[in-house]
Amino acid sequence: AEYRLSLRADNADQRLTPIGLAAGCVGTVRAAAFGDKSARLERGRSLARDLKMSSAAARGHGLAVSADGVTRSAAQLLAYPDVTVARLAEVWPALGDLGADVVEQLEVQAHYAGYLERQSADIVAFRRDEDLTLPADVDFDAVGGLSTEVRGLLERHRPLTLGAASRIPGMTPAGLVALLRHVRGAAHRRTA
Repeated sequence: AEYRLSLRADNADQRLTPIGLAAGCVGTVRAAAFGDKSARLERGRSLARDLKMSSAAARGHGLAVSADGVTRSAAQLLAYPDVTVARLAEVWPALGDLGADVVEQLEVQAHYAGYLERQSADIVAFRRDEDLTLPADVDFDAVGGLSTEVRGLLERHRPLTLGAASRIPGMTPAGLVALLRHVRGAAHRRTA
């Protein structure tokens, strides 16, 4: 999968059940269970966003955050190593009322949050640059960060645009980002 950080097993029900509902292939029992979990998950996300404390207060509760004076939400604190919903529920008891499935989802989301933000930025940058024309004489051997396999794919196909490169079977998101950076860097060097 191209953006596999978003395509995890733990969020498959949240991603795919709405599609199944729209297609009419999800039964009423499953639909009701999905609706219940979605509501509980939204409540948990809302709590995690709204419950906040200063770095001094967090340190006072034994959380290893820097003493930078920044106020952090429970969702942000969950991204720290060794911080769990159970540990935060000692500070905010309302978090203790969330079901195990919601707790697991919140902790996984917090763990991946920074990576997902970066992936989302990569997606936006790629979509913005999909029509970017690749120079006909681009030397794929000079593109840093390309695997031998991706380098070979690019040499064989010689795509005209970044979008065309993305549609080559076997092309990786990391390869596209490396190619984009190389082409942008080369263009910048020519204008400087």
